[in-house]
Amino acid sequence: MRHVPVLLLASLAAWATSPTRPDPKAVGSPGAPITIEVFSDFQCPHCKTLNEQTLPPLIKDYVVTGKVYLIHREFPLPGHSFARLAASYATAAARLGKYEEVANRLFLHQAEWSVSGKVDETACRGLTPGETEKVKALAKDPSVAAEIQRDVELGQKIDLHQTPTMWIKHGSTAYAWPGAANYELLRSYLDGLLAK
Repeated sequence: MRHVPVLLLASLAAWATSPTRPDPKAVGSPGAPITIEVFSDFQCPHCKTLNEQTLPPLIKDYVVTGKVYLIHREFPLPGHSFARLAASYATAAARLGKYEEVANRLFLHQAEWSVSGKVDETACRGLTPGETEKVKALAKDPSVAAEIQRDVELGQKIDLHQTPTMWIKHGSTAYAWPGAANYELLRSYLDGLLAK
């Protein structure tokens, strides 16, 4: 398992607690030249690969440097019996500034909870007792379900066909990048957009 550098975690923590941060499931500057919306399903193995192999260097090289604004979107697939519940816990955790922590834990232990159904235990592992209580209550809140549904409807509106899919916006143009992207190819593509 690759560990995210401490400096990167400190940067993400600063964004997570920033009062001007518009979306609790986003990292980076909203004024960045490129916005990437990542539509994923916590029970999808390809989403796990994207989260663990592609997103850490993307955040380090492009988000922290102000070139990309990264937004996480929930797109639980109907065939994955625990995906929506996992999305509920991650979305609830976002309201406490803990989205990245819970999302990373859900992906890391995907093979366990996707079989056992113990999403709550996995999602709340590492949270304080007070945070656990809040996340469990929020996960059942209708506003969390509505937020996930808005993400799903947004994915349907842009004709999303698989997870993960990155919706990459630069200027007035948007591009869909489906699948667990190879980081070197993605980097070349982003550098090309930034050079325009």
